[in-house]
Amino acid sequence: MSDTKASEDGMIYDPQLDVDPLGDQDELEENNTAKNYAKVGSSRGSTLMYTYGPGSIMDLPHFTVMLMGLNAWDKIWKRRPGISKITAPRLLENVQLMLGNQVKVLRPFPWQPNQTGAFREGADLGVPARMFPQWLRCTGCNKLAPVSDFVNGYSNTNPYRPDQAEFMHKGCHGSGKGAKKYDRPCVPARYLLVCEDGHVDEFPYDWWAHNGGHCPNASKPQLKMIESSAGVSGSFIECVSCGAKRSMLEAQSLENRSKLPRCRGRFAHLDCFQEKPCDKPVRLILIGASNLWFPVVQSIIDMPRLDEKAIILDEYNMIKTALGDNDWMLEEDLDDNLKSIRKTVQRSAKTDDELKQKSEVELHSIILQGQQSEMNEDERQLAREQWEPSDLLVPEWKYLVRDFPDTKHVDRKSGLTVHVQQVHGIVADLGVKRILAVDKLKKVNALIGFTRVDDFDRVNDLGSRLVRLNRDGRPTWVPATEDYGEGIFIQFDEERIEKWENAVLANPLWDSHVMAHRRNFRNRLSETAAVVDPDTRLPKPRYWLMHTLSHALIKRMAMSAGYGIASLSERIYAWQGSDDRPAAAGVLIETTASGSDGTLGGLVDLSNTDKFEQIMTSALQEMKRCSSDPVCARRIPKDPEDFLHGAACHCCCMLSETSCERANRFLDRRFLVPLPGQDTSLAFFKD
Repeated sequence: MSDTKASEDGMIYDPQLDVDPLGDQDELEENNTAKNYAKVGSSRGSTLMYTYGPGSIMDLPHFTVMLMGLNAWDKIWKRRPGISKITAPRLLENVQLMLGNQVKVLRPFPWQPNQTGAFREGADLGVPARMFPQWLRCTGCNKLAPVSDFVNGYSNTNPYRPDQAEFMHKGCHGSGKGAKKYDRPCVPARYLLVCEDGHVDEFPYDWWAHNGGHCPNASKPQLKMIESSAGVSGSFIECVSCGAKRSMLEAQSLENRSKLPRCRGRFAHLDCFQEKPCDKPVRLILIGASNLWFPVVQSIIDMPRLDEKAIILDEYNMIKTALGDNDWMLEEDLDDNLKSIRKTVQRSAKTDDELKQKSEVELHSIILQGQQSEMNEDERQLAREQWEPSDLLVPEWKYLVRDFPDTKHVDRKSGLTVHVQQVHGIVADLGVKRILAVDKLKKVNALIGFTRVDDFDRVNDLGSRLVRLNRDGRPTWVPATEDYGEGIFIQFDEERIEKWENAVLANPLWDSHVMAHRRNFRNRLSETAAVVDPDTRLPKPRYWLMHTLSHALIKRMAMSAGYGIASLSERIYAWQGSDDRPAAAGVLIETTASGSDGTLGGLVDLSNTDKFEQIMTSALQEMKRCSSDPVCARRIPKDPEDFLHGAACHCCCMLSETSCERANRFLDRRFLVPLPGQDTSLAFFKD
């Protein structure tokens, strides 16, 4: 590291090398040119949230880019005349619990419709990104070099087709003798180094080819990456300058992992290095590997809370959101600032009508109560340790099972619209207590961080694995999206669920799932596994039941609703009762899309009692048979197996990752229906 590097909360970086997403755009405007060098692709907001968020690598047609952290995003936001905000007090409250009270607002992705005219294209740059990895391989001659060697071959001259941006090797001779000179395209070198703490780095090709040393013949040796159809085993790094050659297969094997260099603690999405040495072992990974980036997203269905304290806190958070950077008025001379605060609240587009009509005295009371409810850092850490994912679901469950004054109910604040359906006949006999047609709903999602190598799927996972979104790890905002759609809510009779659950808990089969979960817990990289009792993290049988039923219904509904299976998703409400929460057994099957128009109503139409009866009975009937039976029906995890499902496979009830909230874990058909040759007493739905 050079002396010019600055340190910020344990991070080492060079401010002069920060990514400037607006540099090219400023130059274009000064020169009044239509060429667009800044934009290199596009993506939907939902994709950026769940697949290509900050720290991920996006595969463009000709090269790959890494989306930058929030420090780079701020440069775009500062250029905006007004910064958009997403109002979701309950979600913001939970984000603050995870990341700290300094998080003041949820923001959408920095995108807006393109302006008309050729010279306005690219005025809004969207999400900043940098090219990564920055080692390229020529497809003609196999030359392996940093992007600086190919920069003269960069082309992105069509302002309306940024996806055509590419790097070319000018005057490439090809790999054969006597080949003519052509400009040949370059592709990213596909190897990276990662560690479980979230660091990612370029693979040291020069260092590897020379067995950890340097080329004896050149200070900057010429390298080649020779690949063949044989895959990794056919990949070699060759030094043209001295003839050294080494296979990449050697770097890939577990036995040779010790031969890889130490982790440098690099956070490529933040343009910085960790100041303290990283002691975690590195591993080789491909740029398209699925375990390179796991988003940590929290979501809520926007609906009113029924608790009076929670309502006050929501109003307080709305006040803070309306004030934005002027929230200092809540702390300094509050009495003198009340008039200005009230005017700001009344002007805010994100403030509901009821709050706008509050008097200064009422606002003063809300602010004081809200401040008393705010937690200090010690209280926040304690609350985080006690937090469970179901905490986000409890307010939703309480609202969905309440007695509505009318058959059709519309909440003006959230826009949530529900229609209570009649439950009778076969549906009632199956244990269904309530069916709600959710005509309109809004789902708000917030990205709070990400992990690498291993999924962040533990309740109360230690924060060391949550990779920060900005350099200091204390962002003042996080990216969020708003999706609109429809759904069907199904509630089951608690008495029948509890009776069935107690019988399953006493069955030896459940012990097999418990032991498999313990083995799985120990085999994960999460530090939580070393300090937490795995049995406290295993969902109860009712969750397995609701989860398996949800998958069965999604498969069947997709055949009738006009939506693809991947566009339907689940929200499982399943936990035993306690002092602070009522018992829950239900599922919300939803489909959402970005934009205020929402969806088409095909899912809600299936909530009609007669149609739902057909859907329910058909779904249960289909679960009795699987094309992989009898293997699937007999599947029970046994030592040393650690899979978290029983009689379930992709042929019968597993879904895509866009639909399932638990990555196809905690599924077992024998809890749902009787299976041939299996213990039929485990089935909730009898013949």
